[in-house]
Amino acid sequence: MTTVVVVDDEELVRDGLVAVLGAAPDLVVVGTAADGAAAVAVTLRERPDVVLMDLRLPQVDGVEATRRIVAARVPSTVLVLTTMETDEAVTAALRAGASGFLLKSSSRERLHASVRAVAVGDFVLAPSILRRLVDERLAVGGARRSPGMRLTDRQRDVARLVAAGLTNAEVAERLSLSTATVKGYVSDVLTANGLRDRTQLVVRAYESGLVRPGGAVGPPGTG
Repeated sequence: MTTVVVVDDEELVRDGLVAVLGAAPDLVVVGTAADGAAAVAVTLRERPDVVLMDLRLPQVDGVEATRRIVAARVPSTVLVLTTMETDEAVTAALRAGASGFLLKSSSRERLHASVRAVAVGDFVLAPSILRRLVDERLAVGGARRSPGMRLTDRQRDVARLVAAGLTNAEVAERLSLSTATVKGYVSDVLTANGLRDRTQLVVRAYESGLVRPGGAVGPPGTG
């Protein structure tokens, strides 16, 4: 069972999210908050698996609340759910320690999957945000093309899907593997190619042609 705290300053939105999460048999809302200070307090008290955090909050905003929760070292991960998708908002939230960034326009299924993903240590970015961050990294680095990635056939399958924005659980379902196996493949890909995190993996996948601009995966054997 995955426990969740819902943070949003709009009561109707909070109630809606509680209802949506409650529709999943394995997700349980154990608390809510309407501002950042209250979010920190309820998180320290309830110690949920996931804090679903809005960014636009009174008094203490979502970024600062995330920073305080992470600094408290409670066993809770923060998944940002917001209408704000500017580069500044994304960067600030991730630097504060958020484990994912999802838009409120996301589907119910995507929300459920994302909460489950960050609860087990995965990292989630809305596909549109992921593509924009990749475009920004590529622009800063110049239009260079990587000579490729060191991958086995199965690692290539996993890397292509991760680069297309799928979570470990979604990759596992697509390839008929366990989530733990996919997590192991991702770790091996990072190590073999000298990459620090999933974002660097995505950028390298685009640079090498493993994934094409727009998120479409290339043909088998590409890269």
